[in-house]
Amino acid sequence: MKRKILVVDDEESLVRLITYNLNKEGFNTVYAYDGEEVIKIIEREKPDLLILDLMLPEKGGLEICREIRSSGSKIPIIMLTARDEELDRVLGLELGADDYVTKPFSVRELVARVKAVLRRNLGQEPEKDHEKAVFRAGPFMVKPESYEIYFDDELLDLTLKEYELLDILIRNRGRVLKRDYLLELLWEYSESVNTRVLDVHISKLRDKIEKDSKNPRYIKTVRGLGYKLEAD
Repeated sequence: MKRKILVVDDEESLVRLITYNLNKEGFNTVYAYDGEEVIKIIEREKPDLLILDLMLPEKGGLEICREIRSSGSKIPIIMLTARDEELDRVLGLELGADDYVTKPFSVRELVARVKAVLRRNLGQEPEKDHEKAVFRAGPFMVKPESYEIYFDDELLDLTLKEYELLDILIRNRGRVLKRDYLLELLWEYSESVNTRVLDVHISKLRDKIEKDSKNPRYIKTVRGLGYKLEAD
């Protein structure tokens, strides 16, 4: 059975980054952008682990952690904090948090912490059913197990980075994905990578799937924001 993770952070782009990578690793995810509804979401969704930002509007992470433990819930909690002060980390742990990660952090590190906490608390990790599943959207078919994407039943000749970019666009079809968000997902905040690198990869993908790359049907540019993929 897939484990469910609740992610609570007021940075929408960070929530998308975390949930995308957790889903990729075989977890189910739910999320919230403030602390007001966390207790109700836990009662309704019954997540196996909570990723909780320390600094939230209205109600902070420490207060939420205190309420959760006071209610008798033993849900594992990983706290996110932009602060370096030892006092905040100690307070979080004393209130019942299982682990903490200081921003900025590597998403791979966070996923590794999630798995470690689940092993410690639940004794197992999720099965990666998604790796065997075939995903379809319009003329696209994604085979995650073999890192293959087909277009009109023909296998596309893609580099790994092109595969990852097209996979993200397909799974978020119809949604505008900002350039910064895509750079965060694919290059993990690398200061050496700018939007021009992303634009080049988009151009190469268009050359491989569009009849007219100058007037694309599938990968659309949203001026001033980023890209979106249109596929029924």
